[in-house]
Amino acid sequence: MSCHMIASMLVYGGLFLSAFTSATLLPGSSEAVLAALVGAGNHDVRLLVLVATLGNVAGSLVNWLLGIAIERFRHARWFPVSERDYQRACAWFSRFGLWALLFAWLPVIGDPITLVAGAMRVRFLPFIILVTLGKAARYAMVAGAAGWLAGVFGLA
Repeated sequence: MSCHMIASMLVYGGLFLSAFTSATLLPGSSEAVLAALVGAGNHDVRLLVLVATLGNVAGSLVNWLLGIAIERFRHARWFPVSERDYQRACAWFSRFGLWALLFAWLPVIGDPITLVAGAMRVRFLPFIILVTLGKAARYAMVAGAAGWLAGVFGLA
């Protein structure tokens, strides 16, 4: 295996991991990682957006699965969503229904929305489609803005 291939695997794997953790309540800064990689100009932007989206959707899927088992785990110390955030997400979900999943990328409220979707037994296919659309749009905008800024400032 060449050094270039190993370096690419580390770059894309690191981006996937950052996006995955960002979709859970573990610390992650996938937008910053994506923007830095786009700004560097050495990688396929479409592949970066795809990897970030897949990682972030996979993290949201963990939240959805936790939501399915929420009553069993909700009051455990390690549970990743506070009661306040859970109630706020329930209100969003009640107000917007399935369409709330398009906002799963939002800070603070997005992760609990995916958890509430599991608790409300939203079917897998609508969940994946709506979450993926919202998250892909967000990462495409971040990548576009980062590429534009890199061009304006002569960084790429």
